[in-house]
Amino acid sequence: MSAESVTTRTTCPYCGVGCGVLATRAPDGSVAVKGDPDHPANFGLLCSKGTALADTLALEDRLLYPEIAGAGADWNAALDLVATRFSETIRVHGPDAVAFYVSGQILTEDYYVANKLMKGFIGSANIDTNSRLCMASAVAAHRRAFGTDTVPAIYADLEEADLVVLMGSNFAWCHPVLFQRLLQARKARGTKIIVIDPRRTITADVADLHLALEPDSDVALYLGLLNYLEAAGLRDDAFTEAHVAGLDAALAEARGMDIDAVATLTGLALRDIEAFYTLFARHERVVSVFSQGANQSVFGTDKGNAIINCHLLTGRIGKPGASPFSITGQPNAMGGREVGGLANMLAAHMNIEDEAARSRVQQFWNAPAMAGKPGLKAVDLFRAVGEGKVKALWIMSTNPVDSLPEADLVRKALETCPFVVVSDATRDTDTNAYADVLLPALTWGEKSGTVTNSERRISRQRSFLPAPGEARADWWHMAEVARRMGFAGFDYDSPAAIFREHAALSAFENDGTRDFDIGAYANVSEAAFDRLAPFQWPQPAGTVSRETRFFADGRFYTPDGKARMIAVKLPAVSKPLSAKYPLWLNTGRIRDQWHTMTRTAKASRLMGHFGEPFCEIHPDDAAEVGIGPASLVEVESRHGVIIVRALVTERQRRGSVFVPIHWTDQLASKGRVDALVDAMTDPVSGQPGSKRTPVSIRPFVAGWYGFAVTAAKPDCAGLPYWALSIAEGGYRLELAGQEAPADWQEFAGQLFGLGSGEGEWIAYYDREAGIARLAAFVGDRLVGSLFTAPQPVALSRRFITEALPQGHAGSARYRLLAGQGGADRPDPGAILCACFQVGVNQIAAAIREGLGDVEAIGAALKAGTNCGSCRSEIRRMLDESRLEKAG
Repeated sequence: MSAESVTTRTTCPYCGVGCGVLATRAPDGSVAVKGDPDHPANFGLLCSKGTALADTLALEDRLLYPEIAGAGADWNAALDLVATRFSETIRVHGPDAVAFYVSGQILTEDYYVANKLMKGFIGSANIDTNSRLCMASAVAAHRRAFGTDTVPAIYADLEEADLVVLMGSNFAWCHPVLFQRLLQARKARGTKIIVIDPRRTITADVADLHLALEPDSDVALYLGLLNYLEAAGLRDDAFTEAHVAGLDAALAEARGMDIDAVATLTGLALRDIEAFYTLFARHERVVSVFSQGANQSVFGTDKGNAIINCHLLTGRIGKPGASPFSITGQPNAMGGREVGGLANMLAAHMNIEDEAARSRVQQFWNAPAMAGKPGLKAVDLFRAVGEGKVKALWIMSTNPVDSLPEADLVRKALETCPFVVVSDATRDTDTNAYADVLLPALTWGEKSGTVTNSERRISRQRSFLPAPGEARADWWHMAEVARRMGFAGFDYDSPAAIFREHAALSAFENDGTRDFDIGAYANVSEAAFDRLAPFQWPQPAGTVSRETRFFADGRFYTPDGKARMIAVKLPAVSKPLSAKYPLWLNTGRIRDQWHTMTRTAKASRLMGHFGEPFCEIHPDDAAEVGIGPASLVEVESRHGVIIVRALVTERQRRGSVFVPIHWTDQLASKGRVDALVDAMTDPVSGQPGSKRTPVSIRPFVAGWYGFAVTAAKPDCAGLPYWALSIAEGGYRLELAGQEAPADWQEFAGQLFGLGSGEGEWIAYYDREAGIARLAAFVGDRLVGSLFTAPQPVALSRRFITEALPQGHAGSARYRLLAGQGGADRPDPGAILCACFQVGVNQIAAAIREGLGDVEAIGAALKAGTNCGSCRSEIRRMLDESRLEKAG
């Protein structure tokens, strides 16, 4: 270990913003993280998740050694078995009987090797990625309009626009650093912001106009906009005549979509539609940001093209502050697209349907068995597994048992699949339970390679930690298996070697005919790769790094060089299926968590904002079925039932409910929301519609509710409801049951991991009220406390949780049992600012004391002064306080 601290420039592993990170490793091995002020994506800003990255590096949950059938094995045995079983399956059943399912969490070099092995050597295109779930419809829309999957815009356009339209994007929570850049631009130059979202999110709170439309009615809104722009004479005749095809057919589909018709279909007020259309027409510099809320729909591709059509009609594309802009969800969704990580694409942005492209890639790879057609997309791939058509499956760095729609069918498919391999960094996930072979992978801080963010900027992820145990890079796993299967061309000795090949392929027979070209790096040395600064593609050989936009010159990648306006038809948007399922289920992310929480759940400060799965419900919908605030609720679809906490709020649209995607069986009893979601997909992109599943809600009838903290991880088996999160010094637990235990101390002892007679106990019981409070100590150390009541337990959870690592003697023990810190330790409330652990009660107190704006509260409490993602919530509290005073 170095005798001095060493700082490494790397890139955040979370969302598609691709923030630069400075990771400093101290001589004692500890790591500190801050934003890289020189990285052009974030200029030093980090969100709450990025700020807490150092808290996620513990090894307790890591998969450190290969395993076969749950038992430890050496690498040779594990790799030989994988190669043998895949080879035998291919020999007996053909190449389409095997598949890879990969992830936007792996690096571009990993993606490249996986794609090469499957499409060029195994000879099947059955390789798809969890990026199918977040941005495949944007890819399809780009390919239909531009001829290739090209993002025309860059982040600076958000700062140069006069109007930014956010469609289906909770920008403040899902891309918080870009959101802060947008707010800074608005402060500097008065940028208008429109949010199109059925929910009133934190992002909507700062909008000049929020359009809370009917779910999935976005196509109608944009057909109306296209019709309005044409009628207003805003067609760019010179641009469209020279560079756009399909205009007349697209306009024909929009004809008749006047504001009255749009209002009927979207449920929006006429004045709000008029305001949107007028603002779009008035401002030349318009950026239309669209993300999962647009893509995760059975009409997702049409939504993307409906947006793009409006920009093509007006020539607002590829210009400073004017473009459609698809923002990716994962850190390397774009890198996967570059190397053909999707089942219907080839490496270097070439199309698998193009015979010349297939021949070109085959020649470059010297590949023996090039895939001749698109492979199975994610949902269909797992259906094929369940039907026995895919008999050997390799899953890399993703958790489909939790993240795919109709997730219980995915679980059943893996149960019956003859051979499942999983490469992962985490030992226990809901997917890993079905693996025949587990291969230990590197994770952030250990692996080295490149990622590409939403503005086509390629950045380095660099290792600053040693590989733990026998964990190895994903590309190494696949290259070793490829060699054992008898394939040549996989003798890579570093990620730089793979990157060189990737860059060379991008330039091979290109000559400007393809958008993706990073030929400037085809001969990059190991040392130069190690120093590689962030750059945007394209960068052909002989050119230097520069900021790049696409299409302002009217040059597209279609056969005739013209863009295509797509004749988007008005979809038949149904109402909920029946009286049995009268509500729409919408799913999505929350601010401080990431995917299935294998990383973020390790950081206790990220669990304070929302510590358990929840369901946002409008008060009227809740009242109709007798659901009270903070009670438990069952959400049911035709696929299953989950149990989550009710969050009754007028911010939720009536007729819809919202549940976050993050909880798994590792962290909650029944919180896997994707087990409810329909697996219906967009017919063009294959992306599932995760925002609109018919459901019903009802109270979960609990005989008692509880809250507990424990020093040891509790055993929750048998509890009908529990939700677990890490805390400093141990764990915190929400729980509930139907029948109260006969002996609360015996129950608590089992929960805390104490045997009979162990520990020193204090307790309080009010049997008439049904209340029990217990705490157990070993010496002066708290090993567990349990609080139960017939209704949701009201107490200072933060005070109780913070008691875990402290010593307790005398009266301090009884104060703990009372659940309150006393006058000298007021309850800070639920965490609002994750960066500095500032609670809602602290902010409310500051407002009562006269602090009247976000900056003043930040100066006093630090809340909102780091990543800024809580600033909107602080602003909302200020606004609510002003309304109360006015009333």
